[in-house]
Amino acid sequence: MKRIFLTIAAGTLWLVPLQGALAACGSVVIANMNWASAELMANVDKIVLEKGYGCEASLVPGDTMPTFTSMNEKGAPDVAPELWVNAVRNPLGKAMKEGRLHSLNDGPITGLGEGWWIPPHTAKKHPGLKTVLDILKRPDLFPYQEDKSKGAFVGCPAGWGCQLTNANLFRAFEMEKKGWVLVDPGSAAGLDGSLAKAVERGQNWFGYYWSPTALVGKFGLVKVPFGVPFVGSEHWDGCIVKAEQDCADPKPSAWTESEVHTVVSDKFLKEGGVAADYLRKRVFPGAIMNGMLAYMQANQASGEDAAVEFLRKHESIWSKWVSADAAAKVKASL
Repeated sequence: MKRIFLTIAAGTLWLVPLQGALAACGSVVIANMNWASAELMANVDKIVLEKGYGCEASLVPGDTMPTFTSMNEKGAPDVAPELWVNAVRNPLGKAMKEGRLHSLNDGPITGLGEGWWIPPHTAKKHPGLKTVLDILKRPDLFPYQEDKSKGAFVGCPAGWGCQLTNANLFRAFEMEKKGWVLVDPGSAAGLDGSLAKAVERGQNWFGYYWSPTALVGKFGLVKVPFGVPFVGSEHWDGCIVKAEQDCADPKPSAWTESEVHTVVSDKFLKEGGVAADYLRKRVFPGAIMNGMLAYMQANQASGEDAAVEFLRKHESIWSKWVSADAAAKVKASL
């Protein structure tokens, strides 16, 4: 409640005559989502807006659904830097159509998404494995530990939404008939451990993962094109993502495209000034983001620590998002 009252109080600054950059920016409340890439983005935004433009920027804890609900119903916080659209597509579409919320940036991170991956040494040693269809012909390269006559495809842990998707795609591509076993890694730690163990030992590995993540950055994992087109939203949402009993005949498909937007309130869009301009330009290259996540994991770095590291190491990237004057101020503050 104290934070809410402070936010409301900060909002009254719009009524006070201010000078310089603060007058053009004012108070900005940013959702600090509870995963690493979003924490990094929120803290970079806070530093740039505070130090570069003189905004009064503050962070509030966030997560996809609570943040979206609060922004949709209350208009606060002002900014969700990394909102994954697939989780809130329909209500977000309605909120945008009715003018309560707006997407300032429909691609704040490049190269993101879910899919099927192999280690870089596998891709290099077997250049013929260009698509999932190619890999499915070679289960011998990915032996299942409990029956090495079969190939191991590592799916999602039980209870994750992607468990159903992977199971249905496993059926759609008739992988069992082609000599594959769908392996449940048991947990997030099990999935990461399976992948890390294989890479560190130079072994082949084939399974589900996503980006941006620390392991993609650390190991340089290769996302494999499926070799077939996306089946379409109707079949994906009506079958592929559902339980097996609700998806009798899944069709082969590429993974649906993941969408991440920087979403802002209507008030912020109208009053954000230079802050809104900055957010429109702010795009993290996927390889850089994955590298920063690997840094955060290796150093147990907070979002704030990682933001400072990013700003120190990658001036050539972020300086393009801001004015020359703002870039000089941010650099001087580090």
